[in-house]
Amino acid sequence: APLDIRHNEAASRFEALVEGQLCVAAYHRLGAIVDLNHTSVPRSLEGRGISAALVQAALDWARAEGLQVRPLCSYVAAYMRRHPATQDLLAR
Repeated sequence: APLDIRHNEAASRFEALVEGQLCVAAYHRLGAIVDLNHTSVPRSLEGRGISAALVQAALDWARAEGLQVRPLCSYVAAYMRRHPATQDLLAR
């Protein structure tokens, strides 16, 4: 089943509840720059592509909002390196 990813703007994160466990991709927005600074998926859920789906949702939002991204989380940085179509979002 596809993930039900929710943008929780009040908490500055994208989140999904999987098997009763919270998975998140957190950000901090400063004007036209968004720092993607943390991803968290419980160990029991790792390896299912949940982090990738959360990061992609965050990047899709950034693109739709016209934002530039600083990948401060090592997972986000690696994700963006592996997905060349996201390179134009990188803050200069």
